[in-house]
Amino acid sequence: MKIRSDILRVYQAVHTWGGICAGMLLFIGFFGGALTMFKGPLERWVSAPVVPVQQLAPAQVDKVVADVLAQYPAAREEFTLHVARHEDTPAPVSWQAGESGHEIDLGLVRWQATLDADGKLAVTQQQPSLLAELIDMLHRTGGIPGTLGEEYLGIYVMGVAGILYFLALVSGVILLLPTLVKDFFALRPGKNRKRFWLDAHNILGIASLPFHIVISCTVVVFAFHDQFYDGLRGIVYRDQPMFSPPAIGATPRDAAKLLPASELVRRVQQQAPGFEVTELLYMGVESPRPIVRAAVASPRHVVQAAETGFVIVQPYSGAILSTSMLPGQGNTWSSLVAPFFALHFGSYGGMTVRWLYFAFGLAGAALFYTGNLLWIEKRRKNQLKNGPLPVQPRRTANIAAATVGVCLGSMAGVGACLVAAKWLHAFGAHGNGAYLTVYYAVFLACVAWAFVRGAARAGSELLWACALAAAAIPATSLAGALIPALGMWAHTSPATLGVDGTALLLAAALAWAARRAARRARDGAADSVWSALPAPALVAPEPARQVGT
Repeated sequence: MKIRSDILRVYQAVHTWGGICAGMLLFIGFFGGALTMFKGPLERWVSAPVVPVQQLAPAQVDKVVADVLAQYPAAREEFTLHVARHEDTPAPVSWQAGESGHEIDLGLVRWQATLDADGKLAVTQQQPSLLAELIDMLHRTGGIPGTLGEEYLGIYVMGVAGILYFLALVSGVILLLPTLVKDFFALRPGKNRKRFWLDAHNILGIASLPFHIVISCTVVVFAFHDQFYDGLRGIVYRDQPMFSPPAIGATPRDAAKLLPASELVRRVQQQAPGFEVTELLYMGVESPRPIVRAAVASPRHVVQAAETGFVIVQPYSGAILSTSMLPGQGNTWSSLVAPFFALHFGSYGGMTVRWLYFAFGLAGAALFYTGNLLWIEKRRKNQLKNGPLPVQPRRTANIAAATVGVCLGSMAGVGACLVAAKWLHAFGAHGNGAYLTVYYAVFLACVAWAFVRGAARAGSELLWACALAAAAIPATSLAGALIPALGMWAHTSPATLGVDGTALLLAAALAWAARRAARRARDGAADSVWSALPAPALVAPEPARQVGT
């Protein structure tokens, strides 16, 4: 397929600048997104072990719910019945003061309730780890601090990055069309490192193109969904509530007359055969609009949330209020929207799809990294035969240092936070208040190190730092298992062992990459910005360039 060269230059400019402007931010988003595929196991890995709580019969769980509502007024606003239990949810009922908001409350305190040996209500207070939530926030905001209105500023910035990302994808496909048949899957190693990186970049981009198109579109929707809803509210719904069920009366409801939780679970199971009811979220049980949002999971269905679909139930009558977020039972709009969300979250196909999305997430991060490498190499000044080493533009050196510092700094920061979660506990401190400090300290130190040492040296050194941070994750678990006096722990469930095993594999891969980067800096072309020659010899003021060149 032939395309005029002037048209190709326009698309090349769009692809290059779209990718450069959004690449580093999207690297952080994709790396964090890959980790959120296993948000549950991460939460369990960082959660300190608790005294095992005996499984209760359905009638005993009903008693816990009734006693909590009778004795703790705060729970009447919102509480969760954990039907499925894990390391971080040992008790059947938990609640916190107030309702959940957009922002993460680092001082969050939660109460959890069960029955003691005498059949009496036993309530304990805990401060749950929020590390997995913070990684998810990093994924959604790119680590940009601050808020705009009631939303994180970084979410809007990521929405703009998503638009640039989509333009870069479309322009990249058009650029590749003339040589698609010849170049697709042509990975040509050799002395021409630029050719090798371009082949790798093209393979990653084309092989995962549908995934990237879905992600880019959904990022924009997630970033500006409030504005979309405001538009729908003004045009379509007007005075009708969009998501809240209709009020069932103006008088306050009596929580003592709620249907037993076991009965609600039974009715949800009847409505959603083949699904596992994982939790019931009670909201406003004494308000005019009391509801229970039942989370249901099934690896064989496409669900709307990250892991589950939902059934909305009236907790006094047991009436099913909404099944719009239950696969196969929603309206036309829900049927159209649900797969869109599911494709972003990877919430279908069970663990196989989650691992696939994990790999796609890391490959996506590599796509932006290789894109920046190509842009940097394209601006490299080549040494003429027997001539002096050319002076590389300062802007190229700065972009190279920023790419290395930001991308690898985000990886090292997340790894350090995971390790800090257990070591802080060992010294009697809780991690929630320190996670942001640990992450930004490591991240900013890596960025500063990249600019001080130069991209060539820092590339290898920071990769070693990332490898050490990843290796420290299973090493910390091992230390917790071998030396209980340290006050740390090592869970033995398959999910938490998977965190340790994956971190170990990543450490090996990063160590391999660090060795390759060191060799490239030592033995590679001396006229490259990736050469480890003294930086002052390679850096000069950037000459004027034409846009897109």
